[in-house]
Amino acid sequence: MVQPKYKRVLIKLSGEALAGERGIGIDLPTVQAMAREIKEVAESGVEVALVIGGGNLWRGEPAAQAGMDRVQADYTGMLGTVMNALVMADSLQQEGIDTRVQTAIAMHNVAEPYIRGRALRHLEKDRVVIFGAGIGSPYFSTDTTAALRAAEIEADAILMAKNGVDGIYNDDPRHNADAVKFDELTHGEVIKRGLKIMDATASAISMDNDIDLVVFNMNQPGNIKRVVFGEHIGTTVSNKAE
Repeated sequence: MVQPKYKRVLIKLSGEALAGERGIGIDLPTVQAMAREIKEVAESGVEVALVIGGGNLWRGEPAAQAGMDRVQADYTGMLGTVMNALVMADSLQQEGIDTRVQTAIAMHNVAEPYIRGRALRHLEKDRVVIFGAGIGSPYFSTDTTAALRAAEIEADAILMAKNGVDGIYNDDPRHNADAVKFDELTHGEVIKRGLKIMDATASAISMDNDIDLVVFNMNQPGNIKRVVFGEHIGTTVSNKAE
């Protein structure tokens, strides 16, 4: 029987992934389809955590550029990630997957506060844990949240599920037909080349904690499970050869 390559993973989803073809808001059929994909991974014996962005509902940086206080704009975005987390949790629960939402900003009526030990116990009991509200502080992206939480829960890999992009390229393949895709990279190469797949803080955390990063197309059904079981799709970033 084929065994999964990774025992514990953190899946990073963009908020736009929940919006479906509309590109904004939350499309429930899209969320439900994603929940079924995650269910398949969770039922294969892999421990799963999630971080979901909030860009389908709010973006703090453009709001700040338009004149809003940056700190308030970022806190608004954090609340958007909690909304996405609650919707995804409900979809997973409907699929029969025991799920917990933990938030970096206390909101006891809707979610647990983030406590590392409690998150680890949930994972050990095969519950999917969704981390909301970023790290609880402004100026930090959900990429940084994903890398930090992955390090804290000792995840083997961060699975960065991209909307329509099948890996890391040396240029934007949507605008440059000659862009070259990388099959493998080291964290150091990503930072040195300035490949903006994650922000610099997130890349440094992943490198320092020896966490693999796999970037792949989430729109292909079954891809999350394929990555978990070691199929060579997308781009894998690791500390290999460093």
